[in-house]
Amino acid sequence: MLAIGEFSRLTHLSVKTLRRYHEAGLLVPAAVDQATGYRSYDGYQIPTAQVIHRLRELDVPLADVRRIIESGDPDRRAALVSDHLARLEAELDRTRSAVVSLRRLLDPDPVPLSVELRAVPETTVAAIEDDVDSDSVAAWFAGALAELDAAIGTRTGPPGGVYDNSLFEEGQGHVLLHLPAADPPRRGRVRPVTLPAVELAVATHVGPHDDADITYGELGSWVVANALAVAGPVRETYLVGPADDPDPATWRTEIGWPIFRMT
Repeated sequence: MLAIGEFSRLTHLSVKTLRRYHEAGLLVPAAVDQATGYRSYDGYQIPTAQVIHRLRELDVPLADVRRIIESGDPDRRAALVSDHLARLEAELDRTRSAVVSLRRLLDPDPVPLSVELRAVPETTVAAIEDDVDSDSVAAWFAGALAELDAAIGTRTGPPGGVYDNSLFEEGQGHVLLHLPAADPPRRGRVRPVTLPAVELAVATHVGPHDDADITYGELGSWVVANALAVAGPVRETYLVGPADDPDPATWRTEIGWPIFRMT
């Protein structure tokens, strides 16, 4: 039997941490003196302690650690670890994106935004539309685009989106996703929709969608300084997206801000 101090040195888990794991039922000592409460461990518990140590270094929650070490199914253990690693990788991607965005915002000599004034004619498209919460837009978008692709078949142009102002202002609003089609079908949620003619100030956002708000801010500032803004919905066109290239650095999204031109 190993005293708690010896076990601590062997596993690099502090005595305080070992006590906490005991109280949580995660790593129960082999024996506990009923009179003194003194904890003793067996050498066979060292590998378990090392696994726990590694999992906690990866920020695996205690509840998941317990499920991993108590599972007798190697495939189940591997799946639990893989799920957590995927969450860590996603969080790392978000952190990297946030760092890039912050550097762009703090750049003392930012690259001037290129803005094009564009008159878009009335167009009939194949579309899916719904009222969506801002937190659900990404999932809704993926499902709607897959359904549009299934209904249209081969694309003849890039997908586009129309977003009501209330989505940004109130966290919920009307969203319309569309694809060009010579004869838009009626299939499932897909319907023909005629988009009205509109004048837009258009800028291209380069890179992942997570930091599109920066381009939105730059374009909005340009509109305030150079044009008369209209309260109509914002339009986006996805020139290059995840379906075209898995590398977010290659993505290109046109953002169209409704305006009214005097000349």
